[in-house]
Order: sequence, then structure tokens, then C-alpha cells
Amino acid sequence: MKNFTVLNYSFENLQEKSMTFDDVFKKIVLFMKRNPNGNFRLMVGTDSQVHPNCTKFITGIVIQQIGRGAWACIRKNTVPRKMTNLHERISFETTLTEEVASMFTEERKEALIDIVLPNIYKGASFTIEGHIDIGSGERNKTRVFVREMVSRIESIGFEPKIKPDSFVASGYANRYTK
Repeated sequence: MKNFTVLNYSFENLQEKSMTFDDVFKKIVLFMKRNPNGNFRLMVGTDSQVHPNCTKFITGIVIQQIGRGAWACIRKNTVPRKMTNLHERISFETTLTEEVASMFTEERKEALIDIVLPNIYKGASFTIEGHIDIGSGERNKTRVFVREMVSRIESIGFEPKIKPDSFVASGYANRYTK
């Protein structure tokens, strides 16, 4: 049996600590309601870093209004061992992304869509993306996992993004894994 910690359901950013997912969702709604004609991207992605006694996983949630800024937060998880097997680590990153993505229930996704729906003909848009910290480049060790991880993200109804387009995982979350 593998030893994993109890998953953390607390979110934070530079302004606030200990947010529940309901708090996070309310922040996303408020962000989108400020300009419902906007072009919005809801993105979730996870990155990890192996440390001497543990492996840190950071899942980022970002709501971006293209050209007008973003609101973001993270969720931290720690596995109390060095996770050196690349497939295991990438798979667990994807699992954590799927887990946070699943918190966006159909009702919650519909509530977000309903914010922009009246403004579609004015150019408003909304996409939901799952960012995976893998790449398909010839020299990228993770390229062998692309099809598997992309399929997993697609199966939950999110649009998968890999490097170089997976900046929530490879950029934002990565910053907090150190």
C-alpha cells in the first residue's frame, strides 16, 4: 500500500489563506461578473517537485480574462517520500488536477457559462482547460505519457493543454513547488 497524506482541501493565494473551494468559486464568479462580455479561460493544473524527504504538489486554479488580468490560487499537497518514478509523479499530478476539476460540478460550470452566455453575440467567451506539465518534444522525457494524460483530462470535459501552453502547471504552480 502506498503512503499518501490526506488530501488538502484548503486553497490560498498571496492575499488570502485557508479558502474553501466555495470561497474560491465565489471569487471566480465575482471576477467574471465584473465584465461579463470578457473572454475567459478557467485553467487548472498541477506541478510537483521532489525534495529530500517528500514530494510537493501544487495545484493552481486560474481564471483569466484575456487582456484584462487574472485571479488565481493554489492548493498544496505533500507526499512524505521522494517520488522518483516519473510516470507515477505525472499520473499523480494529473489526478490532483482531475480532483480539483471535479469540484467544478455541472451546476457550477453552468453558473459560470450563464455569466457570459447573454454576451456571446458581443464577443464573450468561456473555456475550461486542464494544464498538464508534460511536453511532446523529442527531447522531453514526459512525451511518452502525453496520450494517456491528455485522454484523462478530456474525459472530465476539460480542454487539455501541454507544454508550452500549460503555463498554469509549468509556470504558476511550479513557482510554489520549490
